[in-house]
Amino acid sequence: MANETLINAKRVKNDEFYTQYGDIQKEVEAYLEYNPDVFRNKIVYCNCDDPYESNFFKYFALNFNRLGLKKIITTCYVSSPIAGEQLPLKQIEGLKPENRKPFKLKISEVKDVNKDGAVNLVDVGWLLKNDANTSELLKGDGDFRSNECIELLEQSDVIVTNPPFSLFSEYIKQLVEHGKKFLIIGNMNAITYKEVFPLIKENKMWLGTDSGQKIYQVPDSYEQENVFVGEDGKRYTKMGNTGWFTNLDHGRRHQPLPLMTEADVIKFATQKPFIEYDNYNAIEVCPVKNIPSDYKGVMGVPVSFLDKYNPEQFEILGTSDNGLVDDKFKRTPGLTKRFVNDYYKSGGTGSYKEGNPTAGYYEDGIAKMAYKRIFIRHKKK
Repeated sequence: MANETLINAKRVKNDEFYTQYGDIQKEVEAYLEYNPDVFRNKIVYCNCDDPYESNFFKYFALNFNRLGLKKIITTCYVSSPIAGEQLPLKQIEGLKPENRKPFKLKISEVKDVNKDGAVNLVDVGWLLKNDANTSELLKGDGDFRSNECIELLEQSDVIVTNPPFSLFSEYIKQLVEHGKKFLIIGNMNAITYKEVFPLIKENKMWLGTDSGQKIYQVPDSYEQENVFVGEDGKRYTKMGNTGWFTNLDHGRRHQPLPLMTEADVIKFATQKPFIEYDNYNAIEVCPVKNIPSDYKGVMGVPVSFLDKYNPEQFEILGTSDNGLVDDKFKRTPGLTKRFVNDYYKSGGTGSYKEGNPTAGYYEDGIAKMAYKRIFIRHKKK
C-alpha cells in the first residue's frame, strides 16, 4: 500500500499540466464555428479541474451565457499544487486556499454582478453567492474513477478537460463506456495505444483542430528539465507532442486533402518509386503531402496524417503498432523474421525485435524500420 501511494504521488506530480486559456478558447471556438449550438443547453463537466487554477472552468464560466450552457460541473483530484488564485473564490467559506480539499462545484447561473455589461472574473468570483450555484466537499479524493465522480459524469453531456496523461487509456475507456461527448487533451503517442486506436479507426474519436506544440503551466514539484519561468514568474514547460481528442464534429475534419498523382509525386517530390514494406502489403509514404491520389492499394503514412484525416476521403485500416491491422495486409512470417535479423546485422537500433509488428522494408540492401505508421487507403467512389 505504501509503495502504491508513492507511485500515485509521483504520477500526480508529473501529470499536473495546466492548459493555457488561449489554447482552450482557440479549440472550442472552432466547434462553435461549425455548430454554434454545440454546447447549448448542455451540462459541461470538467472532472480534472480545480476552479482556482483551471482555465477550462474559467473559459466556460466567462462564456456561460454566450454558449447557452445549462450547467458547469467541476471536480478536482486534490488541492491544486499551484496557488495562483486567478479566481477570487477565497471569499467562499470552505474554499479558502489554506484548507482546500477535493470538492465539486456546480454552476447553473452566471450574472453580471457588477453591472459593467460583461461577465468577467469579478462576477465569476461571486458565483457561489448565487443560490442557483452550489459547492460541497467530496467524500473521496476526487479521482475520476470514484463512484461519486462517475455519478456526476452520468449527469453530464460533454466532458472537457486535461486528464492525467498517464491514465489516458483508462480515462477514454470510461467516457466511451458511458456514451459521453468529449473534448480532451492528451499525448499524441496515445493514438496508437491498443485501447485508443480502434476508436479512431472506427470514427468514434478523432483529433481536434489544433494539435502540436503547446505551453503548459506546471507546479514547483514537476520533475522535468524543459521547464522555464515566464514573465509572470510562474513555471512552464513546452510540449510538442500533445493534441486534442474528441468526438465533437468540426469543419476541418471534412476538408479534402489536396494530392498529386503517383506519377507527379515521383516526378516532382521523391524522384524514385514508392517502396513496399517487407512485412506489410503496403507502400511507405512520407510525408503526408506525398500520398498519391490515384494509388488503389494500402499506404503506410505518419501519425501526423490524422491531423488531416477526412473520413469521406480515406479509410483507416490499422497501425503498425500493437499489430492493429487486418492479417490480410501482413506478409508471411518468414519475411518478418528475415527483416528483423538483417535489421540488427546492419547496425539498426531501437526497440524492434522478433514479433514486433512495426513496419519495415529494405533499401539498398539495408533493412529499414519506419516510424509508427497508420495504414490507409482511398475510399472507393
